[in-house]
Amino acid sequence: MKKFLAIMMVAVLALSLAACGGDDPAKKSEGVMTYAEYDAAALDSQVTIEAYVQANQAWWEKDGQGLITLYLQDTEGAYFVYELKCPKEDAAKMVKGTKLKISGYKAAWSGEVEIIDATYEILEGNYIAEATDVTALLANEAELIKHQNKFVSFKGMTVEAANDKGAAYLYKWDGSGQDGDDLYFNVSLDGKTYTFTVESYLTDSSTDVYAAVKNLKVGDKIDMEGFLYWYEGVNPHITAVKAAQ
Repeated sequence: MKKFLAIMMVAVLALSLAACGGDDPAKKSEGVMTYAEYDAAALDSQVTIEAYVQANQAWWEKDGQGLITLYLQDTEGAYFVYELKCPKEDAAKMVKGTKLKISGYKAAWSGEVEIIDATYEILEGNYIAEATDVTALLANEAELIKHQNKFVSFKGMTVEAANDKGAAYLYKWDGSGQDGDDLYFNVSLDGKTYTFTVESYLTDSSTDVYAAVKNLKVGDKIDMEGFLYWYEGVNPHITAVKAAQ
């Protein structure tokens, strides 16, 4: 009997905790778009979404105004919020998993769909997305773009030369940069080559992924994770690199 009561108390406690702190990441508040509604919205239209921070670029100031760029996701899709105005103390709260309500305008730049001129509200709730493996979709841009801005993975890709000199990576897209700038590197799969990026505002020169890309050699087989950014075609912002499993 005592054992039964103890089990019941544990179950009740678990339910109580879920009720107090639980959050359904698929649920939207009144007046908030589903991802499907956001996806169908016209460019330049006003949008309101609720989603969860998966990563953010470094907070900075422009003309005295604090700005931060966010990678957000819910259970259905992902969002890129460009240069959200916020003070540094709020930016510090926008850690991975944090739930936000964002209202702004849907825009596109060189193929990248984003939310601009936005306002925000920090909400209760937490959700961290697992990486979606999109390796098999790389050659099918029409399907791949449906996962734009998601946290994704790429498996078993081969490092290719980034320039005619056989470099495994470049500082900036044209090799004109220096340590601390974005890293660009080429990887191939099934005879097709793609350009991936380590975005220095997202993962700077102190991060493991920055060091990992600098240690790549042409011919290496690698697995990667990152965000499915778009610039004149697929141009992922890579956050993790390791030898292919």
